[in-house]
Amino acid sequence: MSAFDFAARLAALAEQDLLRSRVVLDSPCGPDAQVDGRHFVSFAGNDYLGLANHPEVGDALREGVARWGSGAGASHLVSGHQRPHEDLEQALAAFVGLPRALFFSTGYMANLAVLPALVGRGDTIVADRLNHASLVDAAVLSRASVRRYAHNDVAAAAHALEGASGRKVLVCDAVFSMDGDVAPLAELLALCERHDALLVVDDAHGFGVLGEQGRGALAHAGIASPRVVYVGTLGKAAGVSGAFVAGAADLIEWLLQTARSYRYTTAAPAALAHALLTSLRLIAGAQDKRARLAAHRGSLQRGLASLRWPLMASGSAIQPVLVGGNAQTLALAQRLRKRGLWVPAIRPPTVPAGGARLRISLSAAHAAAHVDALCDALREAGNE
Repeated sequence: MSAFDFAARLAALAEQDLLRSRVVLDSPCGPDAQVDGRHFVSFAGNDYLGLANHPEVGDALREGVARWGSGAGASHLVSGHQRPHEDLEQALAAFVGLPRALFFSTGYMANLAVLPALVGRGDTIVADRLNHASLVDAAVLSRASVRRYAHNDVAAAAHALEGASGRKVLVCDAVFSMDGDVAPLAELLALCERHDALLVVDDAHGFGVLGEQGRGALAHAGIASPRVVYVGTLGKAAGVSGAFVAGAADLIEWLLQTARSYRYTTAAPAALAHALLTSLRLIAGAQDKRARLAAHRGSLQRGLASLRWPLMASGSAIQPVLVGGNAQTLALAQRLRKRGLWVPAIRPPTVPAGGARLRISLSAAHAAAHVDALCDALREAGNE
């Protein structure tokens, strides 16, 4: 048998109920999804404020294409850094309260840039065990020693830092994408100050939602420090695409000069940056949307309080229902689909073995009736 027998390897995934399939949508991002001629209420996306299909953002994107074209044509360091990119970086830095920011095409690329630029052989990365895959990959690329600590366990993180060598970086998600819980950032920053370490925070799911005016996890935790390297995503609550890294001015200049996924890739279209400036303004004024999102979360938690499967503890827009087995989780997701409700089944390796779950993602664009319908369907499935 060939070492590259992909049919056999795919069959093995199927036996474990681990095969994935793409869903083709015939509708814009939002709660109302059209798939294969059927209508679904979607709880699958990360458009937390409902900006992905906001008319003002769409108008700004069209305006950006008309003014700046459809592509940048080169990397930022060659000829692809246009005025909207520069304006967006300055606006993002001011918004999150840090001296400088650097714009990236995606959050994955931003994370791949940061860790290898900060540490290398002989240095140490201390990482939460549930960090996003991009942070895991970045740690491997850095060639630094990696010490993983139990999820959100400050004492375990302290122990890992105590034995660390070389330059030290503690890295974690701010809001964990599959659990929905929030990292204890103030306590982790105190550890970094004690051990002369940097704190890298991936705020993919907190930016736009947490903190005053949606300024993110740092504002939510009430922290500000030159030791913080902040990564924010612009394709979730911001409703467009891209990401940014913000921090001390010299640190950001170092990333600009040395980060491989920044130096060696074509810049994102300036039209996206132009649209994101509008999105940033909308985020700052979206207190009503954040209040609606919080109300949906409260309704869901009350509605599922006695559910057969536990609703994991989460104060964010991500509300996971822990089922356990892969087949059972797929069956429950399919049952909801028959009711016109789309909630993705999340299985290993995205989550630990035995931790398969339904990942309910709430948006301010959902109506209260959407949340009520989901609660009714899950309670009915649990009773049966």
